Amino acid sequence: MLVEDILHLPRTVKRLILVVFDLVVLPFSLWLSFSLRLGEFYFPQGKELEYLYLFIAAPIIAIPIFIKMGLYRAVIRYVGIVALWTIVQAVSLYTLVFGVFVLLSGISGVPRSVILINWLVAILLIGGTRAMARWWLTGSFKPASRQQNRKKVVIYGAGNAGVQMAAAMSNSAAFSPVAFIDDNPALQGNFIEGLRVYPFSRLGSLIESSGVEEVLLALPSVSRSLRSHIISMLEPYPVHVTTVPALDDLASGKVRVDDVREVDVLDLLGRVPVEPDAPLLNANVKNKVVLVTGAGGSIGSELCRQITRIGPKKLVLYERGEHDLYLIENELVELVHRLHPEIETPGELIVPILASILDQGRLASVCKAFEVQTIYHAAAYKHVPMVERNPSEAVRNNVIGTYRAALAAIDSEVETFVLISTDKAVRPTSTMGATKRFAEMILQGLAARESGKTRFTMVRFGNVLDSSGSVVPLFREQILKGGAVTVTDPKIIRYFMTIPEAAQLVIQAGAMGKGGEVFVLDMGEPVKILDMARRMIHLSGFEVKDESTPDGDIEIVFTGLRPGEKLYEELLIGENVNPTRHPLIMSANEDKLAWEDLTSFIHQFEESIYSNDVERSRALLVEAVRGFSPQCDVADLVNEKASQTSGNTGSDNVIRYSESS
Repeated sequence: MLVEDILHLPRTVKRLILVVFDLVVLPFSLWLSFSLRLGEFYFPQGKELEYLYLFIAAPIIAIPIFIKMGLYRAVIRYVGIVALWTIVQAVSLYTLVFGVFVLLSGISGVPRSVILINWLVAILLIGGTRAMARWWLTGSFKPASRQQNRKKVVIYGAGNAGVQMAAAMSNSAAFSPVAFIDDNPALQGNFIEGLRVYPFSRLGSLIESSGVEEVLLALPSVSRSLRSHIISMLEPYPVHVTTVPALDDLASGKVRVDDVREVDVLDLLGRVPVEPDAPLLNANVKNKVVLVTGAGGSIGSELCRQITRIGPKKLVLYERGEHDLYLIENELVELVHRLHPEIETPGELIVPILASILDQGRLASVCKAFEVQTIYHAAAYKHVPMVERNPSEAVRNNVIGTYRAALAAIDSEVETFVLISTDKAVRPTSTMGATKRFAEMILQGLAARESGKTRFTMVRFGNVLDSSGSVVPLFREQILKGGAVTVTDPKIIRYFMTIPEAAQLVIQAGAMGKGGEVFVLDMGEPVKILDMARRMIHLSGFEVKDESTPDGDIEIVFTGLRPGEKLYEELLIGENVNPTRHPLIMSANEDKLAWEDLTSFIHQFEESIYSNDVERSRALLVEAVRGFSPQCDVADLVNEKASQTSGNTGSDNVIRYSESS
């Protein structure tokens, strides 16, 4: 308990202890210097009694110098090389002043070598005792039984990040560093921060001999491909793989060493994100009034973050979910405050609007009131199985909602309207994909028909990592619970990108569009979901339980494709693809419907929704969307049929109001 008691003392008391300690050590250092010089225990006698003034003068000279140079401001638990060098400088200055004092005092017979010896002894006593105190206070003297609760860690990377992490871990209650792993032969075999540096080939023996449970990647500056390669090398070992936070976050105190994070999903995929084009990012956002529908969703909220960083004149958050709107508004106000502390009222830049996109009149009035110049339309129902069981609501929100939002944009003379679409709109097998494809066709039709101010463009991309409903957070949760990891089919593959990358693509695509284009991203190679599940299990320190390893930890269970789900996704319907100024963004001109046919379908959709005719809604989608091959029969969609009532009050009000506006 003594260590804990000392650590909890007030800071002024700790400083006073150090001052008192130095008041004792400095005269002792001088006495020891005389003894070493004379070769015997020194006791002043006779004329040498005047030397006693030197023992009194030593702390009087030293303590003010030590205070001025900050020796008592340093936290002993974190004393490092810089602090020890400061001690050397302070003692050197004290020795110089003390030597001058001896010469000017008139005290004769003091050996000059005593002053030099005193300098060396003072450094050893003052610096050495502080180093030992750091060792003691950080728990190095704790018994082995108290060290057992700390997780044994190998740090991969003996560079600056690894060294700083090893030093920080000496104060951690969670981790105990065992060794470094580094690929540099010049470092292998050496000791850094008291830890030996080994080649990667020794990792297996370290796991067996030292009980290593975790490998910490301290490689903040290596390329994504190299990081992915290292992670693949670590997969066969029964260790949990984590990575360190950014060094600037660690240095600023934003991240503690105990906050090491899981390996980035991008590191698992080895995918290099698409670099944004700054002029394209700024074109429709910088110093403009921007509105985002579905501002509280996964894509919508990230769009808002990216837009805020770019610097709009005003950002309007259009969201019908009260709680989601509250959360994103608070986050963005705080972001503005951090980015622009000179702005006294950051809330004036962020405008929350609680409303539905189905309310065309409300959206148009908002656009006119704030003179909106750019709309990013992210509001949509996107969860395939849920939408499959509620097809009428998907048609209402994704089709009618997009139509009403587009008309509101035209009415209020918005400059640019960008629709966030999905790869599931290509030869769809789900209601969600079909409704998004029809939404694309609405904008294609408006772009071909309208000669007004508004430009309509669409951007289509694959799955986004860590979004709501994504497999990545689901797998993490299942692994954390120790239960089975569920994969729909062993052959299922998907394209992936990060939410920030998807948001940047949306913003850039809106700047490139002339009207009616569908923009798609070259997303690289598709990812096998089964392989991703296996990698996440291995890198969490567990073994996959299957026929070859019946004693494994976590089983992978195949649940079968969900309603409307495909084994693979596509990004293009046809082959009519053109390059753009961005090397990884393509423009596709795809099939359109005549405007008369589009409006006819829209009116029929509204009628089927009003009459709760689910079968009619599905039949209209099959007729309107070329290539739509539903996997499920409407008769099987019992959820929506069971939920419908004769009153239909809430839904009727929305459609009637939209039509009247």
